[in-house]
Amino acid sequence: MLPGAVIEAILAGIIRYAQEECIKSNRAYERPSQAQSDLINVYGVPVGPNVVFLNQASNSIWIRDYGANPVYMNDVDSLILVDWKYNRPQRVQDDSLPRAYARHLNLDLYQTTNAPNRLVHTGGNYMSDGFGNGFSSELVLDENTDKTETEINNIMNSFMGIEPYIKMQTLPYDGIHHIDMHMKLLDEETLLIGEYPQGIADGPQIEANMLYVLDNYTSVFGTPYKIVRIVQPPDGNDRYPNQNGDYRTYSNAVFVNKTVLLPVYEEQYDTTALRIWRENLPGYRVVGINCNSIISASGAIHCITHSVGVNDPLLISHQALHDTYDTENNYQVSALIRHRSGISNAKLYWTTDTTQAYELVDMTVTDEANHIFTGFIPAQPAGTEVFYFIGATAESGKSQVRPIVAPDGSWSFMVLDSGLVTGLAKQVTENLFSLKAFPNPASGLVCVPLQSEIPLSVKLEVLDITGRVVEEVFEGRIQTGEKRFYLHTQNWQPGIYLIRATTHSGSVVQRITVQ
Repeated sequence: MLPGAVIEAILAGIIRYAQEECIKSNRAYERPSQAQSDLINVYGVPVGPNVVFLNQASNSIWIRDYGANPVYMNDVDSLILVDWKYNRPQRVQDDSLPRAYARHLNLDLYQTTNAPNRLVHTGGNYMSDGFGNGFSSELVLDENTDKTETEINNIMNSFMGIEPYIKMQTLPYDGIHHIDMHMKLLDEETLLIGEYPQGIADGPQIEANMLYVLDNYTSVFGTPYKIVRIVQPPDGNDRYPNQNGDYRTYSNAVFVNKTVLLPVYEEQYDTTALRIWRENLPGYRVVGINCNSIISASGAIHCITHSVGVNDPLLISHQALHDTYDTENNYQVSALIRHRSGISNAKLYWTTDTTQAYELVDMTVTDEANHIFTGFIPAQPAGTEVFYFIGATAESGKSQVRPIVAPDGSWSFMVLDSGLVTGLAKQVTENLFSLKAFPNPASGLVCVPLQSEIPLSVKLEVLDITGRVVEEVFEGRIQTGEKRFYLHTQNWQPGIYLIRATTHSGSVVQRITVQ
């Protein structure tokens, strides 16, 4: 059991930043007045109106595992809570907290505690993109041996709306087998993945798991997941988990609206981790909270927090535009936009200079059944970087933007120089052949999927910004469909590289940044 002072110090750090974004309910261990006094007098944390104390005893701080999960009926309608059977039955007080919290919030609570829907599960071993794609380790199978995998999938679909339910091999050195110790969804199509030095600790199994996901599943947009790598650092004694070291992780973070609370440990590793989070989430405030005192118990920020969505969600989902060579045609921006009252209007904001005002474009309904709105950004000359975001207002008057941090953070894409494409007209090549390497930016393994509508002879190579060939990846014939190649960029110098795929009819080039 962790000392109370250790727990309180970290919770105080969480409350310091979380209360600026939303209402923060804080379990007070039956001492709400003392907890408030300690926050102010011991930790110097002001207690504003957004801090609410829930007087409820518990056995442990791992609320992510035993807390109930927020779910929206019909995507944007009533908010409910779903509580699984906790996998620590001896912690009776922990197991009762979901009911107390549901009463506190006046929300309906659905539980998978009784046959035929009895399901043992834990929140640290669950992640969802919010659109039905769910992730867990195979721990969920190991803890429910009385059920088939299909039966487990059906329960998760009935209670959580999950399909497909992606399960990955448990890791040899992660004793709790919770995926939040090495993985985090940054958005609907981007996975932040913990990375060890080659061959160290859980690195090989994590890599195998990610290749399994990439080869068998796609994002909600029907495209391959983007992978962002982030270091899994050694502990203070320079030991990794396979050497009995602490399971330090930078993926065990939590989003609180526009703020990300990130576990930190040691400056030499924290600096890089903070940079990677901030570069991939422009406009977000990413703050570190020291977790050295609890990481030895196999948990950090995500493990000791839980979240509940707003009661009145305005849903905006959009797949960000990729870099393009097109300097002639307007750029189509489509988004799923929903609210239970209906949508009054939707707007597309764009600019090529973020120091200036954004241009405004009305978005119109192009697929009413699927709630799709579309707008267009005017064509731009080569060399232009375009920044944009989407805003909408519901019939009820509620407004929302995406990304949530816009305009401080927005989506962007480059209009590239078509001079890099040789041979016949690039339009002919692009209609037959596509190249979309990811992750980008990259710091580790890069997946290069080649998609062709006809069998083609292809030469795939990597060039530096001067045009010098850095690596010859493949030369040969590929069949109709998709073939994947992988680049190991760990030892490349940081900078801009060009991945070039050449066919008989021309070349396609993609710019990639190595960090």
